[in-house]
Amino acid sequence: MMRFWKRVSFLFNVRKSVPFLVDFFRSRDVSFVKKGLSVGLMIFYFLLPMDVIPDVFFVLGIVDDVAVFAFILQFIVKMAPEELQKRYEITK
Repeated sequence: MMRFWKRVSFLFNVRKSVPFLVDFFRSRDVSFVKKGLSVGLMIFYFLLPMDVIPDVFFVLGIVDDVAVFAFILQFIVKMAPEELQKRYEITK
């Protein structure tokens, strides 16, 4: 659970998370399949008409979306090479 909260805080730390994602997608050490899978998960979530908690419930709907993005980011961090994880001080 503690790892999840670290990743959520990493998600909101734009100064670190955006460069990490850019390096992840530019890295030659990450296979095309892993890059495609992470992009596919994000696109699938945007295109999925169902939401766990509808956005009509403003705060809960946003929390639901942030949780899904944190899950996807956690998945990307697990797929990232160790060198990239060490550079951005992220652990699996």
